[in-house]
Amino acid sequence: MKYLLYPFYIIWRIWFYLLIIIPIIVMSPALIISLLKESWYPSFFKIARFWAKIVLYGMGFYPKIKHLTAVNEKQSFMIVANHTCMTDVMLMLIAVKNPFVFVGKKELSKYPIFGFFYKRSSILVDRKSKKSRFEVFQRAQSRINQGLSICIFPEGLVPDDKSIVLSPFKDGAFRLAIEHQLPILPLSFLDNKRRFSYEFFSGSPGPMRVIVHPAIATKDLTIDDKDQIKDMVWELIYRDLENNQ
Repeated sequence: MKYLLYPFYIIWRIWFYLLIIIPIIVMSPALIISLLKESWYPSFFKIARFWAKIVLYGMGFYPKIKHLTAVNEKQSFMIVANHTCMTDVMLMLIAVKNPFVFVGKKELSKYPIFGFFYKRSSILVDRKSKKSRFEVFQRAQSRINQGLSICIFPEGLVPDDKSIVLSPFKDGAFRLAIEHQLPILPLSFLDNKRRFSYEFFSGSPGPMRVIVHPAIATKDLTIDDKDQIKDMVWELIYRDLENNQ
């Protein structure tokens, strides 16, 4: 029976990439202008949020955001979430209204059109380079000084094994949060993996639920507290995912 749906999956996946690329091309003049000065980044962020809505709603996904407490929209955060699929970027843009900058792998900058703007709007890291990882800290501080938040998917990569609910977190996001005294804002993406995984012939339109947890303060913490707070956030997100299988 599933084989009868293969043509649908093929068209649906092609439609996804068209939804990514075509709005970027149409909005490229405004996007380029908004990136000419770092102080104009909030304008770029608003356009990016609009783009994200086009992609998700155009695919038949509708975000359902549950805030466990109000989020201070004037506060800078270290935003973290589980990493499940390509739609994580779009869902994050919709779920969080505070202008933020992604920290992500430099390989994504090679994608045509999308990579052009990704490279100029995000903090890129080469995980094989110690120098690159050090520069992330410097660029993050510059963005925080502008009143922006930072967003990192602490798993680093999407788990290859389908049975893995949540991979171990890497240190980077939590080290940055402590060093810059940023509250950590954890989000749980409950449906992305089943809605649009990297398995080509899979997925379906439907809700994409997000739980936005209360921020976790890092004031007065030191690097010695890094593993404790990292494990705390991991347990928080893991529990959500286990309870919503």
